[in-house]
Order: sequence, then structure tokens, then C-alpha cells
Amino acid sequence: MVVLLLQFAGPMQSWGDSSRFVRRETRTEPTKSAVIGLLASAQGRTREDAIEDLLGLRFGVRVEQRGRIIQDFQTEKSLARKRNSRDFDKVMPLTYRYYLADARFLVALEAERAVLDGLDHALRQPRWPLYLGRRSCPPEFPVTLGVHDEYGDVREALEREPWHASRWYMRRYPEQQLEIVCDAVDDEPFLTQPDLPVTFSQKDRRYADRAVRRYRIDNPGIDNAACRNAGGGAPPSFASTGDADPMSFA
Repeated sequence: MVVLLLQFAGPMQSWGDSSRFVRRETRTEPTKSAVIGLLASAQGRTREDAIEDLLGLRFGVRVEQRGRIIQDFQTEKSLARKRNSRDFDKVMPLTYRYYLADARFLVALEAERAVLDGLDHALRQPRWPLYLGRRSCPPEFPVTLGVHDEYGDVREALEREPWHASRWYMRRYPEQQLEIVCDAVDDEPFLTQPDLPVTFSQKDRRYADRAVRRYRIDNPGIDNAACRNAGGGAPPSFASTGDADPMSFA
């Protein structure tokens, strides 16, 4: 097995796994369902196409740079108005949407080389636009960091790969530990989250629970030149600054 490494960075990201109706929350790291959707989009698959081959990818995420939660209020209305009235024909309720701002993540995928080579090529020349959870969140490019032979599996890659945070973040928070969220294996303790897609079909979109393990590691990039002679301090929390955050990550 080999490992394909991806980097997710952009002004905003949003990784929902259970939000419905008018409240659309975000997790603090990318979900497996969103990453599989991004891969399928790069390959040009439609929502009705099969995704079983992508479900077998071993998957893990490392939080390189903790963003902050921001809240957005959105509403929607039709362009047409009711007959003989100034009211719009259709007005949707106000929705509360949450995003991660200024966050960065390292994603590792494990599979046979032929599979990952194909995904790497698709990400470099995507058939459909790529986005970080929502269509309003385009990624920085390049998304792919290539296929790596030097790592035996997802966890080795996430534990050894140099730090990919922004340089200003490295200088400001050089000594922080990094959180890893990956597929659980064997009989180790795990949590579950509903982010394993069964189908993306608009007629019958379904997700299953996935067993995940969360743990922290010492920063493998602490000796990076961008971190030397840097100031210390604790990294920021996920809470939005200034205003109260209804998601209560503080």
C-alpha cells in the first residue's frame, strides 16, 4: 500500500455530517463523506454514480491549523413576485450556517498505487469544480501533495509528514501538538460519526456510521526553519472571536 496526501486550505471550509433544515453546522475537521465527494467530483462522477470503490480507501486527517468558527445568516427568495402584489412568490426561512475560517488540514488516503495514481491525476485536472464541504468554499491549489511510497499507512504518514501550517501560524504557535482523526482499526477505543456515504443520489441520499479514533502527536515539523526563533503561546480555540458562538466550541 501507498499513501496519497492532500492539503485542504482556503478562506472558508464547512464539514457538516448531521445538520438539517435551518441550522447547518460544521465539524472541526473534514469528513470522510466530503472527501469522497470531492474525489468523485474530480473524476467527473455524478450523484447517481456508484462510489463503492471509494468507500474502501483508508482515511485520516491531521489538523494543521485550527481555524475559528464563523456564523453566517442566509435567506433565499424567488425573483418572481406574486400576482398583483409586491411580495415575492417564494421566500425561504432564515438559515444559520457555520464555517471554519483560516483552517488547514492534511488528509491521507491509503490504497493500491494504481488507485491513488488515478485519484492524484484527477485532482490535478478535475472534471468538476472542487470545494471544501460547500460550493461557496473553493480550495487553495494544489490540493494534492502526490503519492508517497515512504509511508506504510495512513497513520505513519500523518505522524511523520512535516507540518503544513501557514508560516505565520508556525511562527506564532511552534510548540503545539497536532490532532489526528482517522479510521479506527482492530479493537482500539473509538467514537462513531455519521459520515460514511452509502449513496449521494438526490433521490435516496444515505450515510452510515464510521468508527474513528482521535489522538494527538508531538509536532513533527517543530524543527522546520519557519518555526525557529519563533514566539510561543497556545493556539487559538475553534471559537469565533468577539461574539458568542452558538455551537459552543469555546
